[in-house]
Amino acid sequence: MKKITLLFLIVILGASCKIKTNKNNTHKEFFVNHVNPFIGTGGHGHTYPGATVPFGMLQVSPDNGVSGWDWCSGYHYSDTIVSGFSHLHLSGTGIGDLADILFMPTNKKLDLTIQTTSRDQLPYKSKYNHVNEKATPGSYQVFLEDPKINVELTSSQRTAFHKYTFSKNDTQSVIIDLGFAINWDKTLKTGITIEDNHTISGYRYSSGWAKNQKVFFVAKFSKSISESVLLANKQIVTGNKTEGENTAAQLFFEPNNTDELFVKVALSSVSVANAKDNLDAESATYEKTKQEAAAIWNTALSKIEIETPIDSLKTIFYTALFHTQVAPVTYSDKNGQFRKEDDQIVTAKDYTAYSTLSLWDTFRAENPLLTLLAPDQTSDIVNSMLAYYDTKKILPVWTLYANETNTMTGYHSIPVIVDAYLKGIKGFDAEKAYEAMKNTMMQDERGLNFYKKYWYIPYNLLDESVTITLEYAYDDWCVAQMAKALGKKDDYEFFFKRSQAYHYLFDTKTGFMRGKSEDGKSWNEPFDPKHSNHREHTDYTEGNAWQHSWFVPQNVDDFISLHGSNEIFVKRLEQLFTESSEITGENVSADISGLIGQYAHGNEPSHHIAYMFNHAGQPWRTQYWVRHILDTQYNTTPNGLSGNEDCGQMSAWYVFSSMGLYPMNPASGQYEIGSPLFEKAKINLEGGKSFVIEAENVSDKNFYIQSATLNGQAFDKTYITHQQILQGGILHFVMGAEPNKNWGIKK
Repeated sequence: MKKITLLFLIVILGASCKIKTNKNNTHKEFFVNHVNPFIGTGGHGHTYPGATVPFGMLQVSPDNGVSGWDWCSGYHYSDTIVSGFSHLHLSGTGIGDLADILFMPTNKKLDLTIQTTSRDQLPYKSKYNHVNEKATPGSYQVFLEDPKINVELTSSQRTAFHKYTFSKNDTQSVIIDLGFAINWDKTLKTGITIEDNHTISGYRYSSGWAKNQKVFFVAKFSKSISESVLLANKQIVTGNKTEGENTAAQLFFEPNNTDELFVKVALSSVSVANAKDNLDAESATYEKTKQEAAAIWNTALSKIEIETPIDSLKTIFYTALFHTQVAPVTYSDKNGQFRKEDDQIVTAKDYTAYSTLSLWDTFRAENPLLTLLAPDQTSDIVNSMLAYYDTKKILPVWTLYANETNTMTGYHSIPVIVDAYLKGIKGFDAEKAYEAMKNTMMQDERGLNFYKKYWYIPYNLLDESVTITLEYAYDDWCVAQMAKALGKKDDYEFFFKRSQAYHYLFDTKTGFMRGKSEDGKSWNEPFDPKHSNHREHTDYTEGNAWQHSWFVPQNVDDFISLHGSNEIFVKRLEQLFTESSEITGENVSADISGLIGQYAHGNEPSHHIAYMFNHAGQPWRTQYWVRHILDTQYNTTPNGLSGNEDCGQMSAWYVFSSMGLYPMNPASGQYEIGSPLFEKAKINLEGGKSFVIEAENVSDKNFYIQSATLNGQAFDKTYITHQQILQGGILHFVMGAEPNKNWGIKK
């Protein structure tokens, strides 16, 4: 860790001429110094260490070449082999897609006609050691031990930059392998063209999780191509162009009295011409771009300033803040064009189109965080979802490269849109957005036909019926809030009534949400609340009854009343955290991780639960368990995330919770109060205002709130509104080692 920190300092000092934008705030120069991109690259975190900028189109990063769940980002810290460096990656998902357009430098001519079935057979792979590997926001470096080549990567919004340093007098060569694929990604058609002695271009059509993915690219080299070998389907072809299911090339370069070779690569979903237009100008150099990437990240990270004497907490916090801004990713080209799933080419007018919308995960805290940190991007995200709606007349579930993957449950583009609208974020058509939400929730796909007929989903008609019902009920509540805001009274009453669907599935005898038959009476038997069966023949998505029975964020008070009293509810909720962590079943979901009792912080359905004590008259239990989660589920190692990062959600939980806030009901415009971790956290808002959260006497033992003031006035609520934060001010807590059981109690 010391070596990584030293590297960060060197990078920032080297980039200081770009970063020093405010002489009166020189401390802002070093936010990137606290980021460790390797956090989450081990365990089940599934993050990548490579180079990108906030919400950038490209994520140029190393690929180990392994097909496996823990290699979903293309990279896992346990590995010591690199197969190359591709330009598109997913941050922290459970999905094995992308890793498109692979480049790999080498120092000798290789036989690329060899048929390969695993990465061990790749002729261009190389060993590496973490001692000779470094990553900072916006840049990455690794030394390849076999060809003895140092690789450095950086990126702008739409262009990746490679710098290869060869050993003296070595052959200088680069492999481009468009057939490279991991997990279930499969190439359909690819092509490479040598356009001139410095430029190549091409395309890669593939099917995987994204069934219709088309990527076009252009690459410019700093040296002349002296020799080239082109291949189609493992056969060498003549000429300057090759096409086939799998194409590859080996290019050789004149040394020109220097050991360094630079490459610039730009992509497009539309065409090679657009990729060329996306390519940064000739004046953009590797070093300049690296400095600018560091400066851009520093500005993004400066939106929240924390004060704590504990360096490891700064590392965890700013790495989390970094991870919340790597996705979603820019999808539209510089000219606004982008390709839709049906191959239409459309133009984003007055907005940037985004892809990689992991909505089942990110609607909970990642998207609410962006309403504070990046309201302009939030508006663009909504417009991107509405563009996808134009194609199928249904809002997206999980979009990748404009493809609807239909992965996970619910339609959680809906809370993202409602949250943005109710927080006053402009720039999208509210009436069209409402039409899209209403039409989505009134169609028949993905179990909505059953939901409309029974007002819940019977377990004998659809797997994961409990989770799907609870999530549709929440989506309905969100539609109701939008209808109310737009003055649509009848719609409001309809969707609000349907949002109470959780009543049908609550079993008063056991206290769990359970699968119910279409007869409206019979429960799914036998019942074991600890049982998990991954994604089939189950009532719960990636979990069990313990983890999924608490998803009623839209009306916690009513949910508590179903239990009978605050006391019964608190007893059951406390048991969630203290029950044994045994998970039963022969096909347990790997997503159940980060266990505290039966609470599973490694997967998103648990993320709001600790904050529910606030509504049951015992906010000190929220304070206790939130601090316990903060302390035990995050650290500074590659295993520093207890489950999939999921495009920023795992990190967004930490960012919010460590400041003492959390959007338990993401579309309510309210943040529940937990237990602040830092002496001071300052949120720098749009328009020059700031909101400060202070925690007097906070320590590893003093995590209970004793008292609070908001702008000097006594504050006794367990939540604060988004509008109160936007007004700016100071929320001051006094912390202590024992709970104050009188603070935050509803009168």
